[in-house]
Amino acid sequence: MAKVILEELSKVFPGTKEQGSKVAVDQVSLEIASGEFVVLVGSSGCGKTTVLRMIAGLEEISSGVIRIGGRRVNDLPPKDRDIAMVFQNYALYPHMTVSRNMSFGLEMRGFPKEEIRRRVEGAAQTLGLLQPDNLLPRKPKALSGGQRQRVALGRALVREPQVFLFDEPLSNLDARMRVEMRAEISRLHHQLGSTMIYVTHDQTEAMTMADRIVVMSEGRVQQIGTPEDLYYQPANRFVAGFIGSPTMNFFHGVLLKTQGALAFAETCPAGKTPVWTLRLNPELAARLADRTGQPIVLGIRPEHLTPDSPKPSSLEIEVDLVEPMGAETFLYGHTARHKCACRVTAYETKELEGKKIHLSPDYERLLFFDPDNGHEVSGTKIPRIKLPLPVPHRKPPGL
Repeated sequence: MAKVILEELSKVFPGTKEQGSKVAVDQVSLEIASGEFVVLVGSSGCGKTTVLRMIAGLEEISSGVIRIGGRRVNDLPPKDRDIAMVFQNYALYPHMTVSRNMSFGLEMRGFPKEEIRRRVEGAAQTLGLLQPDNLLPRKPKALSGGQRQRVALGRALVREPQVFLFDEPLSNLDARMRVEMRAEISRLHHQLGSTMIYVTHDQTEAMTMADRIVVMSEGRVQQIGTPEDLYYQPANRFVAGFIGSPTMNFFHGVLLKTQGALAFAETCPAGKTPVWTLRLNPELAARLADRTGQPIVLGIRPEHLTPDSPKPSSLEIEVDLVEPMGAETFLYGHTARHKCACRVTAYETKELEGKKIHLSPDYERLLFFDPDNGHEVSGTKIPRIKLPLPVPHRKPPGL
């Protein structure tokens, strides 16, 4: 285990005569604690893989400092950084057996045969490569995608490195196998307690596996926090829209004084009266009072809108699509100016397509964003859902 520190890390790719230079990573600073599982997440081209490759020593650093276990490693080759990397495409030698694929790196480093055997068998046992079938004598072509990924994990595991690096390792697997391998990697982290840095574009992987998540966009860090922090307290509109499925609903509007109270009025076509006006509670109104008369963006997650009878504050939408998902159903619709999604449970919805319904928002879960810079401006502290603790078992009196 080792602490990893990135200090103002940047990567600039040189340009051509036709195009200027490209800033792939811009001043990224991050401290990863020893034994922590950190996930870098973002859309394609955000710079997350470039950051991982610079940590691994596979990409030259334009500026900044990388420290692993207290050592400055900027100028060290990958083999001397005491890291192990798991790639998206497995990168197994097709002519070697599973056992040889796992041991080859140790052989090249001159480890004793008995030590190699111990490490390979230990990793194979940990990853289920021995039961129910012994996969060590097989070659990669005789393995499934999930088995190949386990072998790639095993090859990294036998190194016993200070830091594990994962570059979208589950992208080539089908949906069911991705779920299984997510659980496998999480179990491995709990068992080993190793420092792990994981890159993905899949927010589900990030939310289910990470101790902390680093959300990136256009080479910059947008927010760093626990999965709960990012979901309930997004720092800006990008994070709010990226984390969560279906994505957060955004409504453009303006804050107005109406009947002595501050209210959000949805933007409507020119010359028409706003169809949806939402009066804010006194606490939220006090925090947003200095923005009275200014444009603003309201954000509401789909599960925080509930089908209800018509009320002065309810939002009317026309339902365009109903997606039954089993335990829950997604409703997709629109207002006069905005699209809207709603997540409901145990609701008869198939006949709602093309009809209008009313949705009531949860006032404790409203977020507001600056329409220009996207920053969250309301300071809303959304209450977390807490599971009840189990009641300790007590013996009946007299026993």
